[in-house]
Amino acid sequence: MRLSRSVASITVAVSLVLSLPFEALPQPRGRAEPPAASEPFGATCRTAVTGSRVTAYCHNPYPETDRVSLHVECARWWDLDSDGSPVDTGPAQTVRLTGRCWEEVRSAWVSHGRAG
Repeated sequence: MRLSRSVASITVAVSLVLSLPFEALPQPRGRAEPPAASEPFGATCRTAVTGSRVTAYCHNPYPETDRVSLHVECARWWDLDSDGSPVDTGPAQTVRLTGRCWEEVRSAWVSHGRAG
């Protein structure tokens, strides 16, 4: 009876270890890679909705160019949502993005990307 309990415990322990993702398993010493240095990136954007119009101001305080784009989702089913053209925001530069709906605005946001 004791043998079956210990075999069951070992089986459960082995199955739990095998189900762990690779990153959670202990890595051999001496082969660890240094963490990638992440540089700060991305413009800070303020978005304002006034009636059916959307205005966003994006300021990039970092040395790398940020490609920003305004996205507007309209409240009415017949009103077309819009995705603005990407605008490159250089270092220490502020850009103004605008968009609109015919009626109410449901949501608006700005997407960011690295200029290629």
